[in-house]
Amino acid sequence: MITDFKSPKGIFQQIADTLSHRILEGKLLPGDRVPSVRDLAEEFEVNRNTLLRTYTLLSEAGIIENKRGVGFFVSDDAAKRIRDKEKAAFFAEELPDFTQKVKLLSLTADDLTELLTIIENNKTHENKH
Repeated sequence: MITDFKSPKGIFQQIADTLSHRILEGKLLPGDRVPSVRDLAEEFEVNRNTLLRTYTLLSEAGIIENKRGVGFFVSDDAAKRIRDKEKAAFFAEELPDFTQKVKLLSLTADDLTELLTIIENNKTHENKH
């Protein structure tokens, strides 16, 4: 991850997003130990206090759990919590702009075939679980 110091999102939030995406991608699974504050501080080239803020944010959201003396671990329902949060943010923040752009460009279903295929595949995948 490259931290974007000009982003309106704080560095700790950018790192939280990166860890959340690792969970959604299956790179971190429920019950997996999350890398230590020291290791991630080195990876992201940030102060340890920044990582502590990240871990506090993820812990308060129920995405990771602190097992005292052992470390932080991915919670059992982390992926669902992340999806629910990101889905709500998408509908509130991104979809209105996307919908406006579709209208302005007079896009049709043919123009958005790839998107519709992805949505349909997600629906099929979701029904299997």
